[in-house]
Amino acid sequence: MNNFKAHLNSYNWDEVLDSIFLKTEREVEHAIASPKPTLEDFKALISPSAKPYLEQMAAKSKAITKKRFGNTMQMFAPMYLSNECQNICTYCGFSLTNKIPRRTLTDAEILKEAQFLKDKGFQHILLVTGEANKTVGVDYFVNAIRLLKPHFANISIEVQPLDQDEYELLIKEGLYAVLVYQETYHEATYKSHHPKGKKSNFDYRLETPDRLGKAGIHKIGIGALFGLEDWRADSFFTALHLKYLQKTYWKTKYSISFPRLRPFSGGLEPKVAMEDADLLQLICAYRMLDEDVELSISTREEENFRNHIVHLGITSMSAESKTNPGGYVVEPQSLEQFEISDERSTETIARMLQESNLEPIWKDWDQNW
Repeated sequence: MNNFKAHLNSYNWDEVLDSIFLKTEREVEHAIASPKPTLEDFKALISPSAKPYLEQMAAKSKAITKKRFGNTMQMFAPMYLSNECQNICTYCGFSLTNKIPRRTLTDAEILKEAQFLKDKGFQHILLVTGEANKTVGVDYFVNAIRLLKPHFANISIEVQPLDQDEYELLIKEGLYAVLVYQETYHEATYKSHHPKGKKSNFDYRLETPDRLGKAGIHKIGIGALFGLEDWRADSFFTALHLKYLQKTYWKTKYSISFPRLRPFSGGLEPKVAMEDADLLQLICAYRMLDEDVELSISTREEENFRNHIVHLGITSMSAESKTNPGGYVVEPQSLEQFEISDERSTETIARMLQESNLEPIWKDWDQNW
């Protein structure tokens, strides 16, 4: 198969969802006991039948995480560079239809934001923009990476999907990782939430990790936005995508994130609610499926949940995040892409981790340019 779309098309969404709900407690017990769970085992672990086994799943997930990652937590911070966007997305504060002031940071403003994050101790930053090729295209990203590379050990991006040659250019400039969430793997639902703009092309977005793998990126982050569709089916297809990528682009590292719909101005209500216990179950299931994949949690989640999840599978977390361009220093009052739940300072979160016997890792390696 030349790309993941061909693999995805061999599955039927409704049949997958039905098979998850039909999993039995015996199948859950088999999955928990398995040293190398399969995708069928993963279905059992995310099924309703697994709910009574959550404590066992959490214990196993904790043991696997400690064995593989030790008592550490990788820290990162997003830096929003622009809220310009040419897409209509029903769930996003930056959507073209939202009449908000648009802003793209200048070089001087980027460096001001960078200094704030550097002073906080961050060495891993995630550059985020809306999707507007003319305003924040490849040239803008090249310039931003060149500005920031002297100040940070690790630069990742979460921007519009690009072509393979464009990724190759950014990698040469020092790009480390790209996060690109499919939002939902249900094509009809996807199209209903993305009626206008380049993002409305389901296939082009779906094939982005393939282009990244071919370009030789160091790490790819994938995931679904929970709330657009049934979280269990989307999680299965994310796991399917992960396994395909690992087999096809085996030199690349992978991460999975767990964004749940958050409020914004004129926001969307979730189609299927995902409770905290569901998210915990899912995180444990991913960790049991794959002991090497990085699992990341953002400040979308509230502080009590984040305090309790840090030992149970998560290996990377953000702190003191702002989801508006210039939100740290330049223009703190501008409209956010979505509301943050955990508003604690970086220092407070670092102290929480230390009190939980975890070491916050600000810089864990050096790139050789």
